[in-house]
Amino acid sequence: MGNIQRIFYYHVPSAFAAFACFFVNLAASLIYLKTRSPRMDALALASAQVGVVFCTIVLITGPLWARPVWGIWWTWEDVRLTSTLLLWLIYVSYLLLRRFSHAGSMPVLAAVLAIFGSVDTGFVYMSIRWFRTQHPQPVLAGGPGSGLDPAMLHAFFINLIAFSAFGALLVWVRYLLERQQQRVEELHALAAVGGAR
Repeated sequence: MGNIQRIFYYHVPSAFAAFACFFVNLAASLIYLKTRSPRMDALALASAQVGVVFCTIVLITGPLWARPVWGIWWTWEDVRLTSTLLLWLIYVSYLLLRRFSHAGSMPVLAAVLAIFGSVDTGFVYMSIRWFRTQHPQPVLAGGPGSGLDPAMLHAFFINLIAFSAFGALLVWVRYLLERQQQRVEELHALAAVGGAR
């Protein structure tokens, strides 16, 4: 494929980082539903925010690769493309719910939406195994004839580790900021209760 194949080394690690973030979001949401822990709520929000950023990179780099290889930027008949866009829309909806809803039940509703989004995450991952559409078969663990040139596996795994580490760092920073925001809101609530007395 020539130089266009280099997009693979950004596209796939971004998808891996997005899926990892959405998995953390699912785990934190499930724990939040059980414990109502503000820490888990903050982790769920932080991981969703970073996951959306990486999923956006996937949706940008995919068409950049597809145009010279397939001759088209986008096709709605491709199950992975369409389900990835749906995944992005679900988590953008999650973030919009978190941003603009001020109801007391908002974290619970967001956690339920995160569980719904995780179902689509699994579907996106398995779609190229279940359906034969425009998207290529899996490059890694895709069966006979799939795979990267062994000389390029090192570059791929270095990028995978780098994107994962960068994603983890971003989640951690966003988590710390969200915890600080929760503390500020608690102080405002206590001040309002104290002022009302």
